[in-house]
Amino acid sequence: MSRSASFLVRSEADLKVDEKSLQQWVVGFCIIRFDLEQGQLIEECYPAGCLTHNEELEVAFSSFPDSVSQNHNRSSIHDCIFFFRVRRQGNPQVAHLPSSEIVEVNKTQASQMTASDKVLKQRSKIQTGANSRYLYGFVFNRQRHDERLKRGGEQKSVVILSHNPFSSVFRPLLQIMGPLYFDIGKKALNFIASYVSMWPVPVPGQLMELPIGNATLKVNLPPAHCMPLDCGVLFEELASPIAPFLPSSQSVPQGLFHDADLFGTFRGLLMQLWKLWELLLIGEPILIIAPTPPQCCEAVAGLVSLVAPLLCSIDFRPYFTIHDPDFAHLNSLQEGAAFPPMILGVTNLFFLKSLRRIPHVLSVGNPVMNAARLPFSARASTGRIPAGPEGLSLPNLSLNRFTPSNFLNAMKLRRDGPLCLMTEHKEAFWSSYAPITKPDTSILNRLIDAGMSPRVEESMSVVNNDILRRHFLELTTNFLAPFGPYYRPTTPSEGSSPYVDPPPLPTFNAEDFLSSLSARGPGKFLLKRMKSNWLDLYRRFLKGHNFLPWFQRKRAVAEQEQYRMWRQARMRADIQHFIARMSELEIVDTFNAIERHLLGELQQSTTLEAGSDATSSKLREDLQAVFHVLPKDMQQLMLMNPERAALVRDDELPSKSTR
Repeated sequence: MSRSASFLVRSEADLKVDEKSLQQWVVGFCIIRFDLEQGQLIEECYPAGCLTHNEELEVAFSSFPDSVSQNHNRSSIHDCIFFFRVRRQGNPQVAHLPSSEIVEVNKTQASQMTASDKVLKQRSKIQTGANSRYLYGFVFNRQRHDERLKRGGEQKSVVILSHNPFSSVFRPLLQIMGPLYFDIGKKALNFIASYVSMWPVPVPGQLMELPIGNATLKVNLPPAHCMPLDCGVLFEELASPIAPFLPSSQSVPQGLFHDADLFGTFRGLLMQLWKLWELLLIGEPILIIAPTPPQCCEAVAGLVSLVAPLLCSIDFRPYFTIHDPDFAHLNSLQEGAAFPPMILGVTNLFFLKSLRRIPHVLSVGNPVMNAARLPFSARASTGRIPAGPEGLSLPNLSLNRFTPSNFLNAMKLRRDGPLCLMTEHKEAFWSSYAPITKPDTSILNRLIDAGMSPRVEESMSVVNNDILRRHFLELTTNFLAPFGPYYRPTTPSEGSSPYVDPPPLPTFNAEDFLSSLSARGPGKFLLKRMKSNWLDLYRRFLKGHNFLPWFQRKRAVAEQEQYRMWRQARMRADIQHFIARMSELEIVDTFNAIERHLLGELQQSTTLEAGSDATSSKLREDLQAVFHVLPKDMQQLMLMNPERAALVRDDELPSKSTR
């Protein structure tokens, strides 16, 4: 890997870094060297002070492979790219926040709140990126073997730190920044920082063009509905409508890590993808073992992407090491204690013994696959894999068809257990879970095995990834479809008053839902692909860690959308048309309703919400129109309240101090 000769950096006189703009994308950049005497040492950290001391240690330990690669000749340079996810330290106020803090389900207090109150409460709980609970580190690691150097070589890593899991951005950025640093030194940090600080604000779910030197990165960001709230996602972005149909283009991401290479990573375990999909769906803990960090990162990213468009709320660690502070807790779990819902990607075989209580163990990758292939990093945001100097050497497509030898090998693997990996690495999956979803052989039969031609292999991998991703997207969408009525917004009916509060969303009760679903069935798509006990999968999903955060977010989005639609209906409504048909009691109720909506708009105007002033003016005019048709004695009674009097008179609206 080398920096393109056409890539040019600006002169130092042009360098200007807007740190506030930089923080929208990046927490910081680090240069870390592995010292044979002192271990991992951070040589540079930009901007200074972006990490606490403990975070610096954790980032340093997570930025190197567990062992030096032996898959290349001496006196050579070996590059690889991978990423990790660690818990932020020194942020006690967010250390124990749940994955999603939006609306409560089945709470009496929530049901008594008006739509405006709920929306305001939801917006007040949105976290900013500065309060993120996790930090993502994208690593460009270079191992240089040279017998003239002390102990025959050196290691150094260039790291991009961010609150956002934007792999489609930081992978190609690292392919520029890593070689650039090794060309010109620490000046590269300032160069890249100046470019990034000029980028526009990230917009989830959009195709963005990001200039870097004389090049431009064209990347698709993951959609807002799959982003953790603590990544700084705006509620308005969450509330943007999601297409009810499958996208026509697979270049449009529907979840995190849309560029993960599903086919290349799980090529030898394709029949297990449906079982893995179920385990991800219900939030079961999984340990993934691979020979190299890029391979285990690719596997973790692929599994997370498998359940799109579901919000994946369980913890996932693409590259986990024994130095992670969470390891001590996991290693000390008592006999019989439930393992936390996590996806752990590791390369250190020590985890096979220390985390032996984890119920599902997946071994992926091939030791002879040189990490220079860069399976994690070398693809563009569309998921395509560019040609490399060494090509691809994947094993032949394996669908695990029944043969006596396959059966005997499977029995031997099951008997030996994961500890057999201590002597020889092999692709395998150990789990006692009995899946409900059947592998779709029609999908497997559509996959193309292109042989050994690198160029054809790369093209076919793109096609195969699209086939797999589209199938699992359709599978997840159909599985979640029965929950639709519980987060479907209600629009004002023709001729009805939009000034009343919209009806609340249906109350959700798990037992009632399961009973109703059992009677009507999950739909033809799932019935064809699941066993007769399909309802058990819904029971496990409801009890798992992914359901409630996803469901809460969907309810919040629906309430926001419903609030928006009713607000627009009030802007279009002709109040005189409704007054002519109202009784005196209905007129009084309408006055109180409009007053309540107007006060809510005035509260929102303090947050500079677009359109709030126009809506306030319209509602004030409607309030005055209703006031003038009330009986005189009732008017006098209402004017005794100074705040209400200011609303219905023709003078200024009440100031913030009087509200």
